[in-house]
Amino acid sequence: MKANGITKRATWLVAMMLTLTTMRAQSAQETERLRIETTQNLTDNILPFWMNKTVDPDGGFYGIVLNDGTPIRKADKGSVLNARILWTFSKAYRHYGLDAYRQIADRAADYYCNHFIDRKFGGVFWTVDCDGNMKDATKQTYACAFGIYGLAEHFRSTGCKQSLQTAISLYKTLESKVHDKAKLGYIESFGRDYTKSNMRGVDGQADAAKTMNTHIHVLEAYTTLYQVWKNKELEANLRELLHLLTTKLYAPERKHLNVFCDEDWNPIGEVDSYGHDIETAWLMCEAANALGDSQLKAQVEAQAIAMTETALKEGLDSNGAMRYEKEHGKFSPRMSWWPQCETIIGAINAWQLTGNKNYFEAAQHTWDYVKAHFIDSKNGGWYKGLNTDGTPNREPKVSDWNCPYHNSRMAYELAERLNKGCQM
Repeated sequence: MKANGITKRATWLVAMMLTLTTMRAQSAQETERLRIETTQNLTDNILPFWMNKTVDPDGGFYGIVLNDGTPIRKADKGSVLNARILWTFSKAYRHYGLDAYRQIADRAADYYCNHFIDRKFGGVFWTVDCDGNMKDATKQTYACAFGIYGLAEHFRSTGCKQSLQTAISLYKTLESKVHDKAKLGYIESFGRDYTKSNMRGVDGQADAAKTMNTHIHVLEAYTTLYQVWKNKELEANLRELLHLLTTKLYAPERKHLNVFCDEDWNPIGEVDSYGHDIETAWLMCEAANALGDSQLKAQVEAQAIAMTETALKEGLDSNGAMRYEKEHGKFSPRMSWWPQCETIIGAINAWQLTGNKNYFEAAQHTWDYVKAHFIDSKNGGWYKGLNTDGTPNREPKVSDWNCPYHNSRMAYELAERLNKGCQM
């Protein structure tokens, strides 16, 4: 009887070991599929589309390209779009080392520095015309942040000292002209000479002097700059930004970020932005990692998991698509490409922090939705938005707000996070 019992237990243990081995093998296959598919879409679709369809032979990049690849040659050129192109191809060169990516990155850096930098008052112009002349000289903090982000990455990938010097100059402009040292944080927008005005920020909300959107991208820009320039004042700025994102901009009872605030940090309106929440979750973790503070890292990671869990629970529909936002209890009908990218990164980040396979499955589900609805296999690139029936709408593939940054960054992040040394 005893021998029989031992035999049964041994058989059970062998079966369990085989099951666990099979599960691990299946999990490895799933993570590898996600990594390979997103990488292939980057190298075979996203990067070629932007290289082949957006380069303006007269200088820089077209400001608008339609869904079929037709450029609008006289369209204005936006600073945010150009900074994001600069970041995307700088990162591509650092990842893959291909001269073709370096050429686009250098072209973007040269055009950005020569046409978008305001050499009289500092900062960057919001737009230039098709010939590269100043068009809208409004100083949006959001735009300046992306300039720092792209230029710092260009230095990181190429060693171009002009890009680093320009990024540092933009950082110093933000700190001297924009940083609210008394009440903390960064004011949203100014006139060209940094005088205050009644103009609205990039999200168009009246009276919103400080916004979540601008602060998360200042965080992102400062994190990248800090990785190549270990400056003590910059470190303090990063810590302040994380403090704001864990206090003033965070509503712990809802586990959402406050989207709009006045100068005194009083929330304006009632909006939950799912894509921004889940994007912020992993960007905060990235910043805390760069600072190397274990206590801060633990605090940030706990909030990141809570925000990610809430966004997935409230915002993810049964098809795997992340809704855009909820305002006064009602979901926006808008279905946009970028929240899908941030959902995939954010869910993978939460999976790696917790080991909870549900997060990985959420990322996988959203990626399957992206493949079915957002990727254009005929004309290349990604669609910007969808109609309510899931078909592509007519928004241009290239515009001030449609760029290669969110979807390329998703592929870069997954390539790094899902390599064999980083899998759960």
